[in-house]
Amino acid sequence: MRKNSIKNTRINAEVLKILAEVIRSEIKDPRIPMMTSVVDVEVAPDLKTCKVWVSLLCDESEEKAALIGLKSAEGYMRKQLARELNLRNTPELRFFVDKTIAYGNHMSQLIDEVNKNNHNDETEDEA
Repeated sequence: MRKNSIKNTRINAEVLKILAEVIRSEIKDPRIPMMTSVVDVEVAPDLKTCKVWVSLLCDESEEKAALIGLKSAEGYMRKQLARELNLRNTPELRFFVDKTIAYGNHMSQLIDEVNKNNHNDETEDEA
């Protein structure tokens, strides 16, 4: 995998900032949860495509609808990107759900259960 250039890193940061603001304040699609945040973006070096990872605070059944809502708003988001950024090409957006926060919460719960069981075993041994 190729290391990002300084220019590509700056473009990624600007695209992330703009998309986060647009999704948070301008898109009114009811399929997209209010607590949707842009976690990361990766713009291709040729500026043709952009992978957008979003974190959704909703059930798995609602995730598909949220992705469809984001895909339907892609044209508007690209127009906003073109207006804010002066790039040769405005990238095509591809949305992916980032599950790292949910995974972290799940692992934290498992660790808490193990600690609780160990604590209960220790108190039984002392009695």
